[in-house]
Amino acid sequence: MLIFKGTLKKAGKTTETPFEVRKLTMDDLPEILQVQDVVYQRLENKEVLQPLTKEEFQFILEGNGFMLGAFAEVGLIAFRAMLVPHIDAEHLGWDIGLSEEQLRQVIYQEISNVLPEYRGNRLQQLLAKLIMRELGKEAPSYRYVCCTVAPFNIPSLKDKFAQGMQIAALKEKYGGLLRYVFVKDLFEDEDLPWKEVEAIKMSNTRGQQEKLKQGWRGFKMEQRNNEIWVYYGRR
Repeated sequence: MLIFKGTLKKAGKTTETPFEVRKLTMDDLPEILQVQDVVYQRLENKEVLQPLTKEEFQFILEGNGFMLGAFAEVGLIAFRAMLVPHIDAEHLGWDIGLSEEQLRQVIYQEISNVLPEYRGNRLQQLLAKLIMRELGKEAPSYRYVCCTVAPFNIPSLKDKFAQGMQIAALKEKYGGLLRYVFVKDLFEDEDLPWKEVEAIKMSNTRGQQEKLKQGWRGFKMEQRNNEIWVYYGRR
């Protein structure tokens, strides 16, 4: 099912190339794995990305979530996934303080990959907008969209803040890797003002964790004097 059509530029070329976005199926799995492998191999710090296994992609494509993909002349160039997670001890809902009943209202914004030669076209932001729109159409029963991002993974952090997602926890996940746990409450009024705001260096893990334990939320970041600061607020 075609969702979007547009044009973009490939690195090193001046002419624009047409592309389209559609829902992915099991037939697209070989290309999905290929794109993920190219992106992962080009990363300088491979700890910032937790790749999905073939079986995990199959689980999503079998109906436990959905995926959107962008296609240009070479085939699949970018994708984004939403996952309906198993309810277990590792569920992100526990990390952000949800009750067991609320866990069924959680869906994960999973992995997002763009081939390096197609970066700079805002494909990640476009796919985020389209996938959230499709979520509203296909699964309106979900209230909480959750995901994890590594500290200092600046592109992914910018992506999450741009969507209005907030940091609700900072803890070790995936066998000891430090991760921010983001959440977006689809029923919450995003325009509610913050009564208190405090900026904390991203490198100050303990300071951020203390604020989060007190119910503060991280809602934006900025660079000042070669330091990344995260803004935390309380309503």
